[in-house]
Amino acid sequence: MAGVRGFIQELPKAELHLHLEGSIEPATLLELDASLTAEEVKAHYQYANFLGFLRSYEWVTRRLRTPADYAHVTRRLLDRLATENVRYAEINLSTGVILWKGQDFAPIYEAVNAEARASSVEVRWIFDAVRQFAVEDGMRVAELAAERTGDGVAGFGIGGDEARGPAGKFAEVFAFARRKGLRLAPHAGETTGPETIRASLELGAERIGHGIRAVEDEALMRYLRDHDIPLEVCISSNVATGVVETLAEHPLRRIYEAGVPVVLNTDDPAMFHTTLVREYEIAAAQFGFTEAELRRLAENSFRYAFSACGS
Repeated sequence: MAGVRGFIQELPKAELHLHLEGSIEPATLLELDASLTAEEVKAHYQYANFLGFLRSYEWVTRRLRTPADYAHVTRRLLDRLATENVRYAEINLSTGVILWKGQDFAPIYEAVNAEARASSVEVRWIFDAVRQFAVEDGMRVAELAAERTGDGVAGFGIGGDEARGPAGKFAEVFAFARRKGLRLAPHAGETTGPETIRASLELGAERIGHGIRAVEDEALMRYLRDHDIPLEVCISSNVATGVVETLAEHPLRRIYEAGVPVVLNTDDPAMFHTTLVREYEIAAAQFGFTEAELRRLAENSFRYAFSACGS
C-alpha cells in the first residue's frame, strides 16, 4: 500500500466538494476558543447519524465569530491541501449559516478570499444555502454569490437536510443563479432517494453533491452517464453519517462501472477524519481501483471543475 500511497500523493488533484467549516481540525478549534476542552471537541466530532452530524456542524460554525477566525481556518485548510498535491479546490462556504448567525458577510468573504489569493492552491468558492431554511434566505445567498462572480465565486449550491428542504422549492433561486452565470452544484441523493437527484437536474444542476442514491435507479444512472453529469462522491462522509451502513456497502464501484462520471472528495475532512489522499487510498484498498483508474479519477477532478482555470 505504501507504493499506492506514494502514487496517490504525487497525483495532481483537485477537490470539488469541500466545506470550509467542516475542514476545521480539533486543534484549530481549540486555538479559536480557549474555553473549549479537547474532550468536548472530540465529542462533537462523532455522530450517530446524519442529523447528529448537522447538529455538530452547527456547533462548529458557532465557534467562527470574526473574519479573522474565518481567515485562520482557511489558511490552515489550504496549507493542508498543498501538502497533498491538491492544485485546485472549489470550497463550499456556508453562506446561509453565516447569514443565519447574523454576521456581516462582506468582511468574512474578504478575509477568506484574501487567504485564497495568497495560497499556492487555486481556489474558487461555491456559496451554500441551507435547504431547510426559507426560500428568501436561499435567494439572499444566491444574490451574494452573483455579486462576486468576478471575485472568486464560481457557483451556488444547497445543502442540509434533504427531507426537510426539497430542491423544487428553490426553483426561482436556481433560475436566478443560472441567469447570473453561476454554476449549480446542489447536494442531492445523499440521505434521500434518487428522486431528489432528478429534482435537482430539473433545476439545472451541473454536478450532484454526493448523489450515491442514483444507484437505485438504472435509468437515472444512464442519464447521468449520457449527459456527462458527475457525482461528487465522498466515501468517508457517507459512512460516518450512516448514509451507508458499512464501507463495504458503499456503491462507488457500481456507480463507476456504470459509466457515471465520478469525482472523489472529502466533504468535511476534519469532521470525518479523512484527507483527499485517504479517499483515494480507500478507493484502491476497498474497491480495487487500479492506478490507471485512480489517475482517471484525478483527471475527472480537473475536467469537471467549474472554473476554466481549474483545468
